Amino acid sequence: MQEKIAPVFVLATANDVSQLPPELLRKGRWDELFFVDLPNPEERQEIWRIQVAKHRRSPKEYDLAQLAKATEGLTGSEIGAVFVDALYRAFDEDRKPTDLTIAEVLTDFVPLSQTMAEQITGLRSWAKGRARFATSPQTERRLRKLAA
Repeated sequence: MQEKIAPVFVLATANDVSQLPPELLRKGRWDELFFVDLPNPEERQEIWRIQVAKHRRSPKEYDLAQLAKATEGLTGSEIGAVFVDALYRAFDEDRKPTDLTIAEVLTDFVPLSQTMAEQITGLRSWAKGRARFATSPQTERRLRKLAA
């Protein structure tokens, strides 16, 4: 990849970089390694906005900030799955999905951050000093203060 002669942007993802051979991860092979953690509150709120709009609902009908708080530890795809489950539940009861419908779905939902907690902790530990965090620690601290 470092031998490219054309202005090409190469992007690759891996769910578990510890399984990749070292020669693939060495400096020079890539311009930068990024670690993308679970979404922070601001990112979860935006994910909720996108998911609600994707299913032709108005984001204004939901308390996105509260939903972001309630879904700490969920991935973006899990947030999408929760909303789809809420849509099905509401449809089954012949009504529109509400924040309460989503809360009901969340009571039975076990996120990946709980089922794979040790592996996620391990990935975070691996990333420290080896990769740039996609969300800066300063952004994380600022968001935590805003949420408090």
